[in-house]
Amino acid sequence: MKSTKLLAPIFITIVVLMALMAYFFLWTIMPVPAAIKIIFLLALIALMGVSIYNLIERVQEIESGEEDDLSKY
Repeated sequence: MKSTKLLAPIFITIVVLMALMAYFFLWTIMPVPAAIKIIFLLALIALMGVSIYNLIERVQEIESGEEDDLSKY
């Protein structure tokens, strides 16, 4: 039962990471000044890290049985 609840967060995270990787590779080949390129690439890497962190947190919530965050409030 828990494995089916994990499919959606994992799938969405993979899609988001693929989209961010596409932007990452597009920005590496675009003729933009190096400073702007570095700032944008660091922002994309940060977004990728946040997406992975969010997935890990969600998996831990599902495994602990706290699927509904609203029950805390």
